[in-house]
Formats: sequence, structure tokens, C-alpha cells
Amino acid sequence: MSAPASQEDLDTILATIFMTPEGKADPYPGYATVREASALHESGLGAYVVSRYEDCSSLLRDNRLGRGEQGSQAEYLGLTQAEYDIRFPRSAGRVESMLGLDPPDHTRLRSLVAKAFTPKTVEALRPRIQDLTAGLLEGLEGEVDVIPELALKLPITVIGEMLGVPQQDHADLLAPIKVVVRSLATFEPNLEEFTEIYEASGVIDDYFQDLVNHKRAHPAEDMLSELIQAEDAGDKLTEAELLATIMLLFVAGYETTTNLIGNGLRALLLYPDQLKRLRDDRSLVKSAVEETLRYDSPVQFTARVVLHDGVEITGTPIAAGRQIIVLLGGANRDPRAYRDPDTFDVGRSGPPPVSFSGGIHYCLGAALARAEGQIVFDSLVSRYTAIEPAWPEDKPPVYRDSAVLRGLETLPVRLLP
Repeated sequence: MSAPASQEDLDTILATIFMTPEGKADPYPGYATVREASALHESGLGAYVVSRYEDCSSLLRDNRLGRGEQGSQAEYLGLTQAEYDIRFPRSAGRVESMLGLDPPDHTRLRSLVAKAFTPKTVEALRPRIQDLTAGLLEGLEGEVDVIPELALKLPITVIGEMLGVPQQDHADLLAPIKVVVRSLATFEPNLEEFTEIYEASGVIDDYFQDLVNHKRAHPAEDMLSELIQAEDAGDKLTEAELLATIMLLFVAGYETTTNLIGNGLRALLLYPDQLKRLRDDRSLVKSAVEETLRYDSPVQFTARVVLHDGVEITGTPIAAGRQIIVLLGGANRDPRAYRDPDTFDVGRSGPPPVSFSGGIHYCLGAALARAEGQIVFDSLVSRYTAIEPAWPEDKPPVYRDSAVLRGLETLPVRLLP
């Protein structure tokens, strides 16, 4: 019997998961070691880590935890505030999106956009999502990389139409957005990389500022026009908040869904018996999407800050200001919550995965992402007699270089009509 993992062992495993290509490629064995070693791991990396399902689910809904005060970027990068302000002058005018805020600001911003993502609203979008999916699949057969051709194009078109971002602008936006998303993989101060991210953010800022100006002069039936009207009506949205909200909705509106579709199709190809089950019984499409979210979550972890003294986590008092890392990917494979958790099972029943977080920060687009995933999986098995891997055995699909977001760079498949 092996000795229990020490704190140093667990920190090494976490550092491997967060910072190395090998760890990011398959974090699940590492999660299991951390999860079984301790309900609450106090890491030498500067945060507590939780990874058991019940603990993670409870903490995500606990309003005594939140985003907290943001640290100084200047200090993080080893600059004085004056040096930072000279290098990055546009930073002073930017504000956090609702993703990084606590109430009451979070509540105010979320309430302005929440109605666009209710289950009822999403249900009304299903016919349009179905039509878009059918159009994208038209002519797709033989060997196809489904990430750019389907998993990316569908959700970016859907959220683009909802917001009023012209389709012809999507390609130009993708390049700077990919640079900005890299910030989610950055765990060590890197001035050169931060500069690239800052410059890419400026390109996106400029684009959306121009789009806001256009929509202000020419309102349309879209969410951006509605947000502008809310801003013009009073103090609900500042200009900086408007830009931050649009950017968040556009990026989050496709990123998670792209990963959901890619990860789910990869799992179905690795488990051909489950693909056959889905083909034979379309009533499993909803549970297949839930299983994808559980088995290979598009978002692997999130963070909370303890906002008040007197908070206990798994019986341990935690001081205000301490950070808690919630390993969503680890919780979703917890054998306490799921039988045989490392197996992909499209008919699985059990508690909902924590992939979309929880509490006040529960993902606004969860219903939309689920609907898009369900329509894509159903459409694929309806349209094609066979869906097969088209990658060489010695070169499996590669995951993108991010510890937070889990999604594939490419997914070559063979589609037979």
C-alpha cells in the first residue's frame, strides 16, 4: 500500500495540471489524487483547493464567498503604478465584467441581460439553431475538422445574431479574442504576454465601440440595441460597463459551447457503443449533453474569495480574503456522486454536473449551450450513417493550452451520409 500523498506531492500534481501540456491534456488522474487525499487542500501555491462534488456544489452557492477585491496588476507584473499607467493607458478606463463582480453591481448588470437567456427564450431560438445547424452540415462529408466547421461556427453565429454582431466580422474578431482567452492559461507574471493581451483587448474594444456607435444611430432588434437603450435610460449601465458586458457575452457565448460540442463528439467517437446508443434512442440526447458536461467539462475550475471572517469549509475556519479554487472537473468525476465516473455513459442519471458553476454566478448561457449541443448531436446522428475518427492513432486530437478552458484545437472526423 502506497503512502498517502503529502502536501508537497499534491502541489506538484496541481502545478502539473495547471502549467504543463501533459497535465492539461489529461488532468483527471491528478484531480482524483487530490480529491481522495483531502476534502480541503491548503496549497503552498497560495490558495485552498476543493474537488469533491458536495463541497464544490455547496461552495458555489455560498454567498459568503465571491470575487472579492482584485489585486493590483501593476504589482503582479513587477511595475510601479506609474509605469503600469504609462505602458497600459487604456486599462484605467476599463471595468470588470459581471463575471468578476459581487453584488450589488453583479446583480444590476446580470438583470439587464438575464431575460435573453431564460429557458423560455432559448426554446424560442431552437428552430433558428436547427436551421443554422442544417446549413452548416450541408455539404459536409468525408474527412472534416468539425471544430472550425461546426463546433465554432454554430455558437458564434447564434450569439452574434443575438447581439447584433455582423457575421462578416466574426473572423476578424476571432484572432484577437484567441489572444485574450490565453490570459486564462497564464499563471505566472509575463510582461510580454500581458502586453499582447492588452493590445488584443484594444482591438476588440475599438470594434465594439464602433458597433455601439452604429447601433446607437441605427437601433435594431438585437440585445446590443436593448442594452444601449438601457444605458441611455439612466444609470443602469455606464459606457465602460456596456463594452465589458458585450465582450463577455460574445466570447462566453461561443467559447463554452464550442468546447462542449467538440469534447462531446470526441467522447462519442472514443465510446462507439455510446454513439450507437444515441443513434438508436434519440431520447438520450439531453442526457448525452449532460454527460459530456460531466465527463469532460468545458470549464475545468473556477475561483472564489472568502468575503467574511467566520466561514468554515469542511470544518476548517478560513480567513476573509483567502482564495478557494473549485475544481469543477474533479467534482464531476467524484465517485461519491457518480458510479463509475471515469466512463462515458450517455444514459447516466445522477446529480447535475457543476460545469456551469452555481449560485449567483451560474452561467447565464447554460440553457443556450445545452440547446445547441442537443441539436448538434441529434442532427449528426440523423444526417450521417457513420461518424468515425479521422485522426492517426499516434496523433490524437490535442487540447488547447489552457488549464481553465478545456477544448480541442482540432477534431478530424469522417462523416458518411
